[in-house]
Amino acid sequence: MTGDWRSRARRSPLVQIRPRVRIVGAERHQLAQHLAGRYQSGESVRGLAESIGRSYGFVHALLEEAGVELRHRGGNHRSRSASPAGAAR
Repeated sequence: MTGDWRSRARRSPLVQIRPRVRIVGAERHQLAQHLAGRYQSGESVRGLAESIGRSYGFVHALLEEAGVELRHRGGNHRSRSASPAGAAR
């Protein structure tokens, strides 16, 4: 496929980067900025990874390189009730 990831993104809503191809330099920086914007708009790391055909770790690393403050994981965050020391459970 010819062209860079931006031209492919214009043709398709999901950007696919060829697997096992190293993304470096300006292209890596531009991809990191693009993903950072999408992440800050509310998309998940896992969703971004799926959309470009790369691993969670790759996208996580790009977001960190872009200086993005990553959100905490979702799920139930109920605090445990403080039980006195020595109380039976």
